[in-house]
Amino acid sequence: MKRHKSTPKRILNYMITSLMVMSLLLLAACGGGSSGTSGGKTKDTIYLGTVNPPGGFNPINTGDIGGQFAIRVMLDAFLDMTSPLKFQPKLATSIDTSDNQTYTIKLNPKAKWTDGKPVTADDVVFTFNLIANPKTEVAVGSNISTLTGLDDNGKLTGGAKTIPNLKKIDEHTVSFKTKKPVDPNYIKEMIGTKIITMPQHVLKDIAPEDFSKSKYVQAPNVTNGPYKFVTYNKNTYIQYKANNDYYLGKPKTPKFFIKIMQAPNLLSELQSGSIQANTSGGIGNLPFQDVETAKKLKNVTTEIHPQIGFQTMQYNTKTLPNAKVRQALAYAIDRQQIVDKLLKGNGEIVDGPYTSQSPYLDKSTNVIKYDPKKAKQMLKDAGWDFNKTLNFVVPIGNKVREQSADIIVQNFKAIGVKVKETTYDFPTIMQKGKAGDFDLLLIGFTFNLDPDVSALYGPNGAYNFMKYNNPEAVKLIAQGKEEPDSAKRKTIYSNLQKIWENDMPVITLYSDHEVVVKSKDLAYGGASAYWPGTVANFQKWAYKK
Repeated sequence: MKRHKSTPKRILNYMITSLMVMSLLLLAACGGGSSGTSGGKTKDTIYLGTVNPPGGFNPINTGDIGGQFAIRVMLDAFLDMTSPLKFQPKLATSIDTSDNQTYTIKLNPKAKWTDGKPVTADDVVFTFNLIANPKTEVAVGSNISTLTGLDDNGKLTGGAKTIPNLKKIDEHTVSFKTKKPVDPNYIKEMIGTKIITMPQHVLKDIAPEDFSKSKYVQAPNVTNGPYKFVTYNKNTYIQYKANNDYYLGKPKTPKFFIKIMQAPNLLSELQSGSIQANTSGGIGNLPFQDVETAKKLKNVTTEIHPQIGFQTMQYNTKTLPNAKVRQALAYAIDRQQIVDKLLKGNGEIVDGPYTSQSPYLDKSTNVIKYDPKKAKQMLKDAGWDFNKTLNFVVPIGNKVREQSADIIVQNFKAIGVKVKETTYDFPTIMQKGKAGDFDLLLIGFTFNLDPDVSALYGPNGAYNFMKYNNPEAVKLIAQGKEEPDSAKRKTIYSNLQKIWENDMPVITLYSDHEVVVKSKDLAYGGASAYWPGTVANFQKWAYKK
């Protein structure tokens, strides 16, 4: 058969054309096609860039901030705190008390589940009792531990089946009682903004001990928030669609994605319009070395804010039981270098769980200074075995945190301490933390404005991977929770900070400022200056018309 001479050229042209078409289709699939960043494209999807993949979607047992944030897109709390101690109604129209001990939650009568059934007092009572059931795995038990009949972990005692004094008043009203009078702001923050109500009619037949393994916590299919869960492509994206019957108003944008990526990729994705904002909040901060470049971009705005979150290095007190050793290692860390070099000055050093944004910070406890000579001598005095190798576990994703680990390793090497650094994704980090599979563990937290951090320092706290247990501190933690007078609470937490400083179960490395970047195409949306308020109005996120 005679071969046409121009065939190779035609094939080449066809291949080039096909590749161009495929590239365009791929760009559209990756976010360019509906981001609303150029003329002619629909504005039906918002893409939010984050660094940490969610540890799960269990509304009562997701300990990581990335997971909690992802849950809040589709499930509402009773209230949102839009600025310090400023609460906005959400699932509840109010949480009130006349004596600081008996509290009443009034639900929004318009609230309903995505299957059309109303959100009722029965759902609230069911959720509280499920959390309190000793067989249920939870991360929010301490949030309800002030209620009558519950221990410090928020669990029922004495074989009780339900929480005493937790009552359904009517279809949209629930009341509960605390053991002693409690600061109303504590209840509004710890219960109002943190407890996520779940659908009794969907979950009532699941055994409490099986709840954490149920299909619902893998893919919540009946929710009450502004968006519905569609799918989770592990470590890549979470996809949502609008809940058009949302009780606070139909979402202005039909589709919502949380895209998961390495921190260095945030800038290029913002610049290209593939994402419209970053999550910030310690789970999606733009690397500080990229901030100046971001400020020069014409299509975004960039802001920097101090925050209440902080990064820590936890000590395993079972493998490192000597507090003097833990103190010595703290003196060996050049935290100022981390702030100056990695954060470009956009951060602060604090000792303990309170940043400069907290009225409960006792500045007199800020005494751990970089002193490698003192660190080495303290280790010698404590009988440290310099042949021992420490297992240093570091999460990937947050580039500054990863780089801070390198500085810490060099600091330890300088005083003769051997370290083996291993890195894992965040879900694995949570597993290793719970299992105590580490000597040193880097992990960040954004707790509450309220000073109660029993979740970190309490003996059964969800984040107490250190296995720290000081009876004196436990007693003061309980007093701090139950004290309704803010001045007296401040004294209690000052005393706690001194104990924690001496015991050193965990060292706060730094609090990095929030970097909030938003597309100028957005009329509303993106991370808030006060980051916890970001979740308040997802239904309003929208492009400019």
